[in-house]
Amino acid sequence: MAAAPPTLRLRPSLFSFRLSPPYVCPPLIPPPPSSQLVRAQTFALVPLRSCRITLNQFFSDPPHRRSPLSASSSDTVHPVDKKKRNFPLQGSKFHEWDSISAKFAGAANVPFLLLQLPQIVLNARNLLSGNNAALFAVPWLGMLTGLLGNLSLLSYFAKKKETEAVVVQTLGVVSTYAVIAQLAMAEAMPLPQFLATSIVVASGLILNCLNYFGWLHEAIWSPWEDFITIGGLAVLPQVMWSTFVPLVPNSILPGAVSFTLATAIVAMARSGKLSEKGTKFVSSMSGWTATLLFMWMPIAQMWTNYLNPDNIRGLSAFTMLLAMMGNGLMIPRALFIRDFMWFTGSAWASFLQGWGNLFCMYCFNTISREFFFGTTIGLLLWIGMVLWRDAVAYGYSSPLKSIKELIFAH
Repeated sequence: MAAAPPTLRLRPSLFSFRLSPPYVCPPLIPPPPSSQLVRAQTFALVPLRSCRITLNQFFSDPPHRRSPLSASSSDTVHPVDKKKRNFPLQGSKFHEWDSISAKFAGAANVPFLLLQLPQIVLNARNLLSGNNAALFAVPWLGMLTGLLGNLSLLSYFAKKKETEAVVVQTLGVVSTYAVIAQLAMAEAMPLPQFLATSIVVASGLILNCLNYFGWLHEAIWSPWEDFITIGGLAVLPQVMWSTFVPLVPNSILPGAVSFTLATAIVAMARSGKLSEKGTKFVSSMSGWTATLLFMWMPIAQMWTNYLNPDNIRGLSAFTMLLAMMGNGLMIPRALFIRDFMWFTGSAWASFLQGWGNLFCMYCFNTISREFFFGTTIGLLLWIGMVLWRDAVAYGYSSPLKSIKELIFAH
């Protein structure tokens, strides 16, 4: 009987970074007997998993020092990494669509910047001309709500290391804060609220930057996650209630009740009193509350259009088109990495905030038929192309499998 082929094991040095499992070299394959020789002898190559060591692994805390909430959220494997692990020899179409979808997400900065830039320029002109009263038309509470949503999504994407989405949300934070600063200069926003907002924005940008590069200790990041989770859960019900204030009494009760419940839930998650599924759910609440907050904005706009149809004439078709384009450009990346929350928010905003408001404007004859049907056909062609390219990248015969993975993968 032939002896078993020797197996070589790499012995970890004193400076090893806890690589697991042990990386084993493939066994040496002995040459076949002379009777079985062929013209060209081939050897099977066993692909080894890459030995990538990220800054997050180097700076991460030991498991016994990490809180239950952070351990369940930050240890999640990236969906694309799972695909690459299962299929180490992915074709060129997979990597090509990976790169293109990331570039599309980065290109979303252009329409989003154009959305906020006209308001910043107009506010600057009014301030320089001494027309401070014009800035009172911009609701600072609405701007503050959007700012909190951008900060929550920035923290979500910074933890996922999704660079293009991080840039988009950072641009949203900076541009929205610029408008808030102009409102404070015109005394349209109280000074104490502005100072508190400035501290939160500065802290959020610094902490997310450090966390993105893996330079932040978990003991510092955890309180920030708790803050944005509680803040998002408190703001969302209050905003939804305020939308129907003409029909319901004006009250802060929804926000106060949700704030109390959110504080209790987060405290239970941090103390380990929730199950593993419950802790994981709490860790994702900040991203979902921010997404639901942005998803509610077009509903509030349509409700306003329903109550006051004359206000539709004050809407800008170009603004709605930019909103549709910016969110539509992020759909390919969200689908590719199988991020259901990101995909839901982007698709909802693209169809409802962009196309939905354009539909209302078309119904009230404020835009031409050619403009409306042109944007409708363009949006449908774009969604069809995204679904087709994603299926081709993953080697699927039908785009429905991509949608199924997106919904049921988590």
